[in-house]
Amino acid sequence: MTRILMMGPPGVGKGTQAVRLASHLQVPWISTGDLFREQVRNETALGLQIRDLMGSGHYLPDEIADELVSHRLAELDAQDGFILDGYPRTAAQVQSLDLVLSASSVHLTAIVVLDAHRRDIIARLLQRAREQGRADDTPEVIDRRLQVYADEAAELFGCYADRGVLLHVDGMGHPDAVAARIWEALQLPKD
Repeated sequence: MTRILMMGPPGVGKGTQAVRLASHLQVPWISTGDLFREQVRNETALGLQIRDLMGSGHYLPDEIADELVSHRLAELDAQDGFILDGYPRTAAQVQSLDLVLSASSVHLTAIVVLDAHRRDIIARLLQRAREQGRADDTPEVIDRRLQVYADEAAELFGCYADRGVLLHVDGMGHPDAVAARIWEALQLPKD
């Protein structure tokens, strides 16, 4: 049973690596960004609120993120493991996730933190905005998101540091090279 969190600043490649890892381990990749964007696409009342918050570069309130994630983790395909990308982002969300997992008598296997330089992340996000037409990746929003992440990251790492599951991995370079570093950090056999 594999339950891994992928963490790191926006644009570091969490999604790319989470998809690869989920496929390799045969568990679902759960992207909170995708969960949020699905609500926006479906134009739900929650989706409209999410759209306004994401468009201004703000993270969602904990209770919205907690509810969406807890519902997704309760789905059948996530019972035997998952790769969670983009959550938790606050200490309160860490506590909420702990409660959800402990209710099922499970725990996290590892927390993979992808690290990268700010200038490289900005370049990646601007390129992604052009390629994918993502309205939430403007220079102003990118700067705000990176600042919010920097402000909260130390607290999150502090929450997990004593658990012995926090793994920092260099997120720069070709995706294959990053994947190899993740595999090594997780001590997974290479295919």
